[in-house]
Amino acid sequence: MEVTKQFENEIAPFVWVELPSGASACLNAGRYLQELFDTRADEGFIGNGYDWGSLAQVFLDEKCPGLQGKINFDPEADMFCAYAKDKEALADFILGFKKACEDKALISDLFSRAELD
Repeated sequence: MEVTKQFENEIAPFVWVELPSGASACLNAGRYLQELFDTRADEGFIGNGYDWGSLAQVFLDEKCPGLQGKINFDPEADMFCAYAKDKEALADFILGFKKACEDKALISDLFSRAELD
């Protein structure tokens, strides 16, 4: 898979990172869509990497079932990271996830089923 400027722009603020054994797509947590996480702050959501991981898992389960087993998550307190050996699968996931993030109704619906990690 060739990473182009257009692709990088489409997934921003997620960042594509080439790895020897695949690729990852990462996000510095705490800014992007913070208002979404704030809607469930009383439940303990703060918009950290773990919260992003929970949201991404709902998206993967419900919108990308064919990518199950290909996409993995490795969240940290200040970063969300999705990674895969299959770069095409990861690209499909992150493009779809970013598109969902830009659809307020869809991402709010998905977030309603996210669980605290």
